[in-house]
Amino acid sequence: MSGRTPGGTPHSHDWIPPVVLTIAGFDPSNGAGITADLQVFAAHGLFGTACITALTVQSTQGVAAVEPVSHLIGSTLEHLNADLPAAGIKIGMLGSVEAVRAVAGFLREFRKAGVPVVLDPVMRSSSGARLLSEEGVAALRAELLPLVDWITPNLDELGDLAELPGESAEEALAELRGRFPRLHIIATGGDSDGEAVDKLLTSEGALHHFGGARIETTSTHGTGCAFSSALLSRLVLGDEPVAAVAAAKMFVRESLYLAPGLGKGRGPLNLSWRLARMS
Repeated sequence: MSGRTPGGTPHSHDWIPPVVLTIAGFDPSNGAGITADLQVFAAHGLFGTACITALTVQSTQGVAAVEPVSHLIGSTLEHLNADLPAAGIKIGMLGSVEAVRAVAGFLREFRKAGVPVVLDPVMRSSSGARLLSEEGVAALRAELLPLVDWITPNLDELGDLAELPGESAEEALAELRGRFPRLHIIATGGDSDGEAVDKLLTSEGALHHFGGARIETTSTHGTGCAFSSALLSRLVLGDEPVAAVAAAKMFVRESLYLAPGLGKGRGPLNLSWRLARMS
């Protein structure tokens, strides 16, 4: 018999899931952004809350329009923090310079020590649509990167953040670590032409490589969102950095293998596969 009454206080022996927060855009096709992050959190046994930064018109075939809702971000984050403080925070698509500054302001004022923050610096959609202006990228670099613990850029985003477009991943990683020595930086390799190798440069300066065979599939919509939210989940559950990256990569790999094959374009992953196996 459950030790919990409906709407009541749980008994001390009940496990209460950690609360994790995603700050990202809304994808109505349910492949990326807020809804994808919440699926990943649930698959790891965590309770997800969300702050929407932008509404989008999109499907598996691409992004048609973006409407920022930056005027609601500050109050949303304050209300959530007062009632459901997060044990970990994932930041995805911000969509505007105002959103970047609102999130940075929240972290400066309310973030507690020991709460990991993972930033997936979304600047363009997988179909190539620009999702953050040059001014927004500059604000992200100057105001947000000093406040987060992890960033998970793809190779193009890594070059933009390091202001070394076209240079090698190792050079860009070293440049960013020189500017932000407390960062763990993962250069994700899913967009490269060869083997999908992710590179982790830790805040201690150690470089780790995570290889993996490329999965031939058109169901790749939201892989970056899934990886960063899975990484945050593993960190909140207590994994050390290298183990957290390896577990997040495995989660995404399985989500790709088990993708349902929906849509006419870049289809969604199967982010609920762990829950299906438990049922």
